[in-house]
Amino acid sequence: MIENINGAIEAILFANGSSVEPARIAIALSISESEAREHLDALMKEYQDSDRGITIIKLKDSYQMVSVKEFAPAIRTVMDLRRNTPLSQAALEVLAVIAYNQPVTKSFVEQIRGVDCSGVIGSLTSKDLIEEKGRLELPGRPLIYGTTENFLRCFNISSVDQLPPLPEDNEKEEDSADVQMTVEEVIEEAAKD
Repeated sequence: MIENINGAIEAILFANGSSVEPARIAIALSISESEAREHLDALMKEYQDSDRGITIIKLKDSYQMVSVKEFAPAIRTVMDLRRNTPLSQAALEVLAVIAYNQPVTKSFVEQIRGVDCSGVIGSLTSKDLIEEKGRLELPGRPLIYGTTENFLRCFNISSVDQLPPLPEDNEKEEDSADVQMTVEEVIEEAAKD
């Protein structure tokens, strides 16, 4: 058994580069999954309470080591990374519809927006913000889409449950365009952070 479990977890998260489930860490370190979660949560708190350039975040039911957001400009300079182009208004609208209603079909999104969304869905898929989640058991077996871990990472949330709530149903008299703008503004604001 490994004596320095926290060190081993740090090494696993660092070397993996993407998110890792506590169950996989537990198997690797021959500890229980609950022990792995306790160590992960303690490490997350330790990183958040310190003044380090890296931190550990939780994405759904997995954990990942990432750089702290405030150092992004310096990292980009050193790595000569160009900032991704911002999402278009159409992409933000489609992303909002999928994020708040997932899993959804392309036809559902098109029905909400009133226009063809094939190109936008392809673009969001290539940016790894949405992904195919399966097919519906209906004629034609249409694909259904949902958000990805990358979506959670980009918006700095652990799950879609942390998305800001939509306006209440008692505001039905509001124009649906106003409600849609509210959703778009929410995602746009989150993207700025």
